[in-house]
Amino acid sequence: MQPAYPGIPLTFAIGLAGLILACGQNDTVPESAASEPAGGAITLWTDSTELFMEHPALIVDRPDKFAVHLTDLTDFAPLRSGRITLRFDPRGGGEPLVVSQNAPRAPGIYGPSPEFTRPGVYDLTIVVESPQARDTLRIPALRVYATVDEAPRETGEAPGGIGFLKEQQWKTAGFATAFATTDSVTETIQTTAAIVPAAGRMARVAAPVAGLIEASGVEDAPVPGQRVAQGQSLAVLSPALGEAGSTLSRAWAELREAEDEHARAKRLVEAEAAPARRLHEAQIRLTAARDALTGVQGSGSARPDGRLLLRAPIAGTIATRTLTPGSRVEAGTELFTIVDASVVWLQVNMPAAEALEVSRRSGASFRVAGGERVYSTSRMVSAGSIVDSISRTVPMLYQIENRDGSLKIGMYAQVAVGTGRRKVGVVIPGSAVLSEDGRSVAYVQVEGERFEKRELVLGAVGGHATLVLSGIRAGERVVTGAAYQVRLASLSTAVPAQGHEH
Repeated sequence: MQPAYPGIPLTFAIGLAGLILACGQNDTVPESAASEPAGGAITLWTDSTELFMEHPALIVDRPDKFAVHLTDLTDFAPLRSGRITLRFDPRGGGEPLVVSQNAPRAPGIYGPSPEFTRPGVYDLTIVVESPQARDTLRIPALRVYATVDEAPRETGEAPGGIGFLKEQQWKTAGFATAFATTDSVTETIQTTAAIVPAAGRMARVAAPVAGLIEASGVEDAPVPGQRVAQGQSLAVLSPALGEAGSTLSRAWAELREAEDEHARAKRLVEAEAAPARRLHEAQIRLTAARDALTGVQGSGSARPDGRLLLRAPIAGTIATRTLTPGSRVEAGTELFTIVDASVVWLQVNMPAAEALEVSRRSGASFRVAGGERVYSTSRMVSAGSIVDSISRTVPMLYQIENRDGSLKIGMYAQVAVGTGRRKVGVVIPGSAVLSEDGRSVAYVQVEGERFEKRELVLGAVGGHATLVLSGIRAGERVVTGAAYQVRLASLSTAVPAQGHEH
């Protein structure tokens, strides 16, 4: 398989000091090291495999061990089994040098030792045959020297950057990298929001009149988190004597009188003993009596014995319950809150300066505080027309289907609202961008075990992708998962204890 970005040159880290740093040894280089032949390091990515290969100076009749590190890019784990074959083809023609190794010496690390019989320039092909990955990697122009004296010497200068060994990468949960690409991003506006009830999907059940909460009703009353059906009994209230209680009793009595009068008028009209107008007047009185009783009892239903049965006005889940058996409550005291959260609204605090960039066709995606899941809105419900004088924001409402109930009323969210405009440039995954001291940064993998921190100037942000105006070039490899661990490595001066398991 060809590299995923064939136009990107291989990364060569030439110098013994670079090898010592990559292998987790001391950063200082002995003076005698400058007289040693220079080895090299090669990093190469394909669609499925990452190669990081360290090799000694290539000299005729001096076999030495390579350190071939292979990573499965589907999960960034080391190759734990499988055969690799290294084929060195001389550019001047002749028999190739072929060496193989049937299994890694340690997870992810192979150590073949090729022995060259003649100098020259060789093109290397590495064939990987593993249950985890099957791949072909090509490294051009490796030079083999006739003698030690002809080989270039180490300079003794250690490379800069952040050292983070392959063993550390493989053992870090969630570690991942990706190429920066040239692409387009749909611009979004980043702001805050909150989850609120949708219209008609939240109800507060209050005592319509003053009275006592009956203990018998409390025992069967639903508790927070319990689902209730519309019309389900919640509690029983005995109206107190006095104005409120007498009002309910009077309303109930007037209803019974209106029902009796309506039944009598109906019989007389059917017997042609009274004009039809009498039945019409009785019907009007009956309707008025029912409306009056409904106004007094609220969401409850009055019983002939004078007690008031409180019922759920909507179907949903009990959010709050404030009941004490035998306690006296005043008219208007809230007893239950019921929420139907199968559909909720996202109330977005849109900065006034950017509100004109948003239309009713603008979609939005968001994450709730402390969560990683990305949610999408189904439609915009409304956009406010008044700017808040303190926050200088305009409220906008989006509808969200919430059938799994994962979104809770009152949650805060970070939201990205699309503007519909597309911007073209260098694009990296949004997960690669970190905030450090108010600046946007990312960590770039310049070689297999060497990283650099880059300060970024960001452009459009869209969904999972971010446009970078400066700081990263297309084709560079950025850390997209566990970047914080690389940051910690940059702050530490200690050498990792494990080193390479060569």
